[in-house]
Amino acid sequence: MTIRSVAIIGLGLLGGSIGLAVKARGLPVATTGWDRDASVRERAAARGLVGTVCETADEAVTNADLVILCVPVGAMADAARAIAPGLAPHAIISDVGSSKAAVAEALAEALPQATIIPAHPVAGTEQSGPDAGFATLFAGRWCIITPPEGCDPAALEALSAFWSQLGSKVELMDAAHHDLVLAVTSHIPHLIAYTIVGTASDLEDVTQSEVIKYSAGGFRDFTRIAASDPVMWRDVFLTNRQAVLEMLGRFTEDLTALQRAIRSGDGDTLFDLFTRTRAIRRAVIEQGQDDERPDFGREHGA
Repeated sequence: MTIRSVAIIGLGLLGGSIGLAVKARGLPVATTGWDRDASVRERAAARGLVGTVCETADEAVTNADLVILCVPVGAMADAARAIAPGLAPHAIISDVGSSKAAVAEALAEALPQATIIPAHPVAGTEQSGPDAGFATLFAGRWCIITPPEGCDPAALEALSAFWSQLGSKVELMDAAHHDLVLAVTSHIPHLIAYTIVGTASDLEDVTQSEVIKYSAGGFRDFTRIAASDPVMWRDVFLTNRQAVLEMLGRFTEDLTALQRAIRSGDGDTLFDLFTRTRAIRRAVIEQGQDDERPDFGREHGA
């Protein structure tokens, strides 16, 4: 199976970046797109995020070989129902959501006859909307594909090849395992960021202006994460609640152990933990998942 036409539903950061990457890499793939927000459609057309911005969802997917739903995970079912009238029988339906088991279930229920292969490009920024996309977003990043049982091998190969052509490194994974892994590597860190920034803003003895004015690197980086799309992350936590709660329980236990170590003056425990976490940081850099330059590669004063 060869993918010659792709329909992108949702023209924000991820959807727009897919369209721009297809164009920048010169792939022989026609792109169409749709967003439920008319102002987003207008801006997407102005930026040339896709070849053709359509006025309806079913028009966008007509004759498409691949349809990628780039909407919040809580909106997947509605998006699937919107495209149903225009789908070609051979079309592959995929997505970019950060939780996979719930998405697979929602899409299968909405499109029972379709070929559905969920996916998650592990790439993004705190920005959102049609102006946020850029062509190199997926370059060198992982795209995790979670094929359902009995998945069509030809369709899976075609989807994997498409993401590879966008510059991604493709990994196949069980949906439930994906959700557990992403709960600890992405979802819990976001939850912590939202919490610490919220705590700082609620402090009575420290003014909000002081929090902003004297933000050191650690808090500043928390605010970057906490600036992420609130709709997207609300839906992620609700759809991946089981894995998030499991990892949150483990994190709470570890945090309590640290609290005991600080209270009792147990410097050895603190030193051992901080030594282990430095090793994780080095491994992240060695895998090419971050910049090894000081201060995340920021220019001085940025």
